[in-house]
Amino acid sequence: MLQLLTFLVEKLCLLSRFRLFESSWADAEDRDRDQEDRERHPQHRGPLPLLRRGDLLEVPRTIFTHYGIYLGESKVAHLIPDILPVLTSDQKLISSVISNKRLIVGCMCKCATVRVDTLEDFAYGSKILVNRMDKMVKNQAFPNEDVAKRAEKLIGAIPYSLLWNNCEHFVTYCRYGAAASRQTEKFCEFLKSIIRDQRSVIVTVLLGVISIVCYGMAPSTTLPTILIPFTLWMAG
Repeated sequence: MLQLLTFLVEKLCLLSRFRLFESSWADAEDRDRDQEDRERHPQHRGPLPLLRRGDLLEVPRTIFTHYGIYLGESKVAHLIPDILPVLTSDQKLISSVISNKRLIVGCMCKCATVRVDTLEDFAYGSKILVNRMDKMVKNQAFPNEDVAKRAEKLIGAIPYSLLWNNCEHFVTYCRYGAAASRQTEKFCEFLKSIIRDQRSVIVTVLLGVISIVCYGMAPSTTLPTILIPFTLWMAG
């Protein structure tokens, strides 16, 4: 039992370190409330970094990192899940702030948009990192103007995948010519570590037995109890 608890704690700790998900945008009411709080209690933040058109911008969030391409004049192109472009062609409505509901439904329906927002809306109060990925990617970065033009060509509705076509894939394609995501790679490594750990088999067996005890013997409980541990055992 102690080994199982240790195993679960280890995996939760690993998961908490990964920044895997796309940007979460507050609802308009939450944003208005935050703006009022900032006006009442202004915070002293450092000056914005000097930006050039075509720079790759990186904004750390709580459990993920969001990416965009700077287009100049305080405008940023970035990919974000959004269901609204599928439902309407009203550009005024589409360009409004993306709510959490729009974002979640966009993720579920695999719909996204490459949109242009102000630098302030993109950062949403977080620190902006500039071209940090240049030191981590093997490919040479394109000239900044070419990067910006590549981003502008992609503006509009686009298919979305949390693991295979997210905001990081968008910026790496624009700047380096090859779509890639280090956050996706970390997530896949995390899954591999779970599969390799044979304690996962014990955990899934125990969960299966608990489901059988609680809900009775049925194909919906018995088959997963047998197949999932067996698959993990063979894969590990």
